[in-house]
Amino acid sequence: MRVQVIDLNEGDVLSRDTFNNFGLHVLSKGTTLQRYDIARLIQHQIDYVDINDKPTTQTPASRTIESTTSPKWLPTVEPIYKTAVSKFETLFSKALNDGEVDDDEVTATLQPLLSNLQLERDVVSMLLLLNTSDDYTYQHSVQVGMLSYYLATWVGYDNKESLQIGKAGFLHDIGKCRIDLDILNKPAKLTKDEFDEVKKHTLYGHEIITKSFDEPYLAVSALQHHERVDGSGYPHGLKGEEIHPVAKIISVVDIYSAMISERVYQQRRDLFDVLKELYNMSFAELDAFTTHIFIKHMIPNFIGKKVELVTGEIGVIVMTHPTEFFQPLIRIDENFIDLTVERGYEIKQVYL
Repeated sequence: MRVQVIDLNEGDVLSRDTFNNFGLHVLSKGTTLQRYDIARLIQHQIDYVDINDKPTTQTPASRTIESTTSPKWLPTVEPIYKTAVSKFETLFSKALNDGEVDDDEVTATLQPLLSNLQLERDVVSMLLLLNTSDDYTYQHSVQVGMLSYYLATWVGYDNKESLQIGKAGFLHDIGKCRIDLDILNKPAKLTKDEFDEVKKHTLYGHEIITKSFDEPYLAVSALQHHERVDGSGYPHGLKGEEIHPVAKIISVVDIYSAMISERVYQQRRDLFDVLKELYNMSFAELDAFTTHIFIKHMIPNFIGKKVELVTGEIGVIVMTHPTEFFQPLIRIDENFIDLTVERGYEIKQVYL
């Protein structure tokens, strides 16, 4: 049967090879479509494809809503994620009491989660569904470990290296175990002395990890993840190439996770909007290459997500632009709004 690309759903199977208007082969007959395959078809401006017949007992719209609000990975990943957050709290306490952490315990906490992440690439759905307002410090560390793994693979590290970089992200804030909780959870603005104390977590983390591991870049990442390429960061005001490449990866995802999280002193912010802020920061504070790779790979995950525009209208992102990251094509009922053309429209919120 022949269907419009925008009506495709994950699990549909192509009944013939698909080519774009220039004759380039895009997808093969027999491909079981995933979200990224549908995004690829849209990016190639393919309007119709042929798929195997599918049951008519359920409309495409209802199938889309079901698969979006309850992804197949959720029952598996959610308990693993929550367990990792809980176990990190234990690691945090041991780091404070013993001055070091056990590599086997870190691996046992993080490995099940990263193993599942290798099979699931819809990072946006993960963050929307798994992110809660509880246990910020521990949850943030788990998120940064997850995102560091993803970004490492996108930058070009092999899977083994990416898993280690995920570990570096997981441990990046371990030095906060030595910071008074009253300071970490203070709802008001920190005093200068309090902020100076918080900044020491990079030094504490470097010390704890150095005692615990023989992999130097794990400790260096904890030390440097608040350094900025323009020299405005801490603790040593490093610039550009003085900052370790892995620390640059962790810097990007650390900021992203922190901004999208709800804390006692901060409302949770929209995932799409925070990517815009990262983009702006990439021209001074953050490494441009690393940041743009992160944004480039995150943006296609928004395809199929519901959006609320500043006008109050509700639509669905059906296509993203390869260079104008934040100006997608949106479907509202039977109408399409191309934000690269209709500049008066703006996305207010993205949700499932």
